[in-house]
Amino acid sequence: MKKIALSLLSTGLFISTSSFAGENLLGYVQGSETLPEGAMELYQKLTQRNDKGAGKYRAIDSETEFEYGVTDKFTVAASIKGMSLNTSGIVIDGYMPFDNEFSMKFAGIELKSKYNILSPALDDFGLTLGWSLDYLTVDPHSGQDKKTISFESDVLMQKYFMEGQLVWMMDLGLEATSATRDELSGLPEGFEWPTEAEMEIELKAATGVSYRFVENWSVGFETSYEEEHETEVNLERWSLFAGPSIHYGDQKWWATLTYFKQLEGGAEKFDQQDDFSLHLIEKTKQEVRFKVGFNF
Repeated sequence: MKKIALSLLSTGLFISTSSFAGENLLGYVQGSETLPEGAMELYQKLTQRNDKGAGKYRAIDSETEFEYGVTDKFTVAASIKGMSLNTSGIVIDGYMPFDNEFSMKFAGIELKSKYNILSPALDDFGLTLGWSLDYLTVDPHSGQDKKTISFESDVLMQKYFMEGQLVWMMDLGLEATSATRDELSGLPEGFEWPTEAEMEIELKAATGVSYRFVENWSVGFETSYEEEHETEVNLERWSLFAGPSIHYGDQKWWATLTYFKQLEGGAEKFDQQDDFSLHLIEKTKQEVRFKVGFNF
């Protein structure tokens, strides 16, 4: 009888939380759930990165992703990326040579996969391994032409509390990148713009919680730490972001809105920035991310 009761409890928890499999409850932290076999989802993600503490800076990143459940434990995805930029009055040696403005254009593609080892609903704790291969044609900071290839490996963790009403998630990631800038003419005198290939290693750690306060609606809070090591300068940058999220989820679609603020950052900085407690060369003071997904 005890085994039957535990089985029914696990089944009930799985049913109550299975709708989370494809939902992104938070804006930046991923969950460990994978799609059921044969299930498909289409995602659209828009991220606005704003304010480098000098001049004017506003970038919008777009990512359109299709995800497919190969098995109940293995999910694959492919996405197309775009970017728009409006920046002026900022010159950063080696990073941003000119003012630049352009509307949304193609910026790259990404292939992803996830393999679930433990299910948060059936095994009490979720554990998934994730991999991604990313190819970009546009530098995300300056908007100049740049070829970037990145491979990332992630460990995704998740746990349900209060029968799925409260969800905790944590991601650990390691990314290796090779990047090559295109030649530029008309650079300011003495401006550094290396065109040889650069190798970078990025470490990531992120965690967050989501709480369903009424049917279909959840609020959350998440934080993310990143640091990047480059071949010639060792620790190139680090940053800590945090912020709230709000999420709506229905059977056929869901949406998440997140405000992410940089709390602290360090390593490389530039003379123009107005706050030297932040890293504002490759990051901005804040980001706003909107994500929407459709289930098939």
